Amino acid sequence: ELEQNLRARPGSPLLVDILQKTILHPLCVKYPPSTKYRRCFLTELIKKHESTAAEPLDELYDALADTLNEEESTHGYKNYLLPTGECITLSESVAIISGGTTGLVTWDAALHLAEWAIENSLVFSNRTILELGSGIGFTGIAICKTCNPKAYIFSDYHHCVLKQLTENIRLNGFALEPETTRHIQMEAQGQETEATNYQKPKLIVSELDWGSVTEKQLLDLCPDVIVAADVVYDPEIILTLIGMLQKLSAFRADRKPPEVYIAFTIRNPDTYHLFQAELDKVGIGWQIIPAHSNSIFLYDVQPNVTILQLFI
Repeated sequence: ELEQNLRARPGSPLLVDILQKTILHPLCVKYPPSTKYRRCFLTELIKKHESTAAEPLDELYDALADTLNEEESTHGYKNYLLPTGECITLSESVAIISGGTTGLVTWDAALHLAEWAIENSLVFSNRTILELGSGIGFTGIAICKTCNPKAYIFSDYHHCVLKQLTENIRLNGFALEPETTRHIQMEAQGQETEATNYQKPKLIVSELDWGSVTEKQLLDLCPDVIVAADVVYDPEIILTLIGMLQKLSAFRADRKPPEVYIAFTIRNPDTYHLFQAELDKVGIGWQIIPAHSNSIFLYDVQPNVTILQLFI
């Protein structure tokens, strides 16, 4: 389609417009995607332009030359546009696995869960949300920007993930509760944040180890809603996760048990069915949430993502 448009409009205005809305967009200039990604994007754009036998466009080659002169970085930014017109900006690792964890990138299930949350914002409105395995924060930041929760508790265990998570929360203009970050030796001095400073919701970052969570931690949490994305990917994690959910339910006293929504990409059907079987074994009910209708974020390939609601 792009090649057809370039042939129909052989001049440079279309390409300049593409550049201004992508690589040269103020958001991408301020928070640039990884060098490799920009280099690949420009290379493909040049190939399509050259296939039309049009005159070369200096701006394209200048932009590519700039990326070729850059050193490769271990991190880059990703910018996600919300239906409200706001943006989520995340600093992410360029490698799927880095620092001994897969938690420094955003996975498809997090995008999928955020889309469902935006479509079902009343589930989260004016309620306390606990996210298990928050990673670098995409789902939680999306919910905080669109669903008006009363409080949001981000949680993870890996130190590098907690550090990146805290940086991303502040990068998006949120202020954290001061006591929640004292155990996280964190971000570089002078980290710039967006000008917007959200007064609500109350945001907390919690270092949470499912296997050794303390009674005090559980009593401090008391969420109305629990969410998690892409935490069911390894059979060894399943029992620990279920144990954590049981503990959260047990420490509710007379209060209503929290609603629980778990999103995950079905990479291995055996792991998916094992999770369901282990839930059945301990008496946790579950149902599959129907697929949502809105598609807000871009996926490389439409993932096989399921959201389960659990009844603990």
